[in-house]
Amino acid sequence: MPRFDAIICDIDGCLGPESSAPLDAASLTRIAEHNRRAELLGDVPVLTLCSGRPQPFVECLCRLLNNTTVPCVAEMGVWVFDPRTQGFHLDPAILPEHLAAVREAERWVRVDLLPRGVVVQPGKTASISLWHPDTAALFTLKPMLVERFARESWPLRVSNTVAWINCDLAHVSKETGLRRAMTMVGLRRERLAGIGDTLGDLAIRDNVAWFGCPSNAAPELKARADYVSPRPEVEGVLDILAGLSANR
Repeated sequence: MPRFDAIICDIDGCLGPESSAPLDAASLTRIAEHNRRAELLGDVPVLTLCSGRPQPFVECLCRLLNNTTVPCVAEMGVWVFDPRTQGFHLDPAILPEHLAAVREAERWVRVDLLPRGVVVQPGKTASISLWHPDTAALFTLKPMLVERFARESWPLRVSNTVAWINCDLAHVSKETGLRRAMTMVGLRRERLAGIGDTLGDLAIRDNVAWFGCPSNAAPELKARADYVSPRPEVEGVLDILAGLSANR
């Protein structure tokens, strides 16, 4: 019996680069082989996903990685995708008035910020993610976003990853999504491991018994990890998987 039932893994900075560089298909295939073994033999923990990426992207990667048994969290908890049933589960705490507020905020962003070169990530349902080729310039917009959201009473929090600003509903997060996913299949914290690279992945860290990071992770997150791989991104994830598989 493996030490853990599942591994909760972020995508950007872990399974792929934070940039738009190509995914390492060969390494992802090795993770798919690991998940196939988890499904057939049950002697290693399955790797599933917890990401801010839009639901279609997370679903696609879930299927590529041959995860057929454990739900994935998408869009910072807005969606949980259940590969067992092809179920798409919007957080029931997201009400019509929340969706209306997100749409209003996005209309303002498109009018005021797109002329400045800001790009809105497509495919999101109840959040807004912003990108600009000049990351430093993008991050200077955070105080303005916080002020405008507060003034309009749009219930959005503002945070950032390595290259994006995320505007998410204040009551929805990776943690709320992860807890919903855990409930769906009866997963328990003491039987979970996690992998992440930014402070946004503290939501994973706080809901698993063991946590690892690739070498490119933020120093503040590394300080909270049980293991930091000497390898970056997906190679670091493979290193962590090998260790967890050996310690079963």
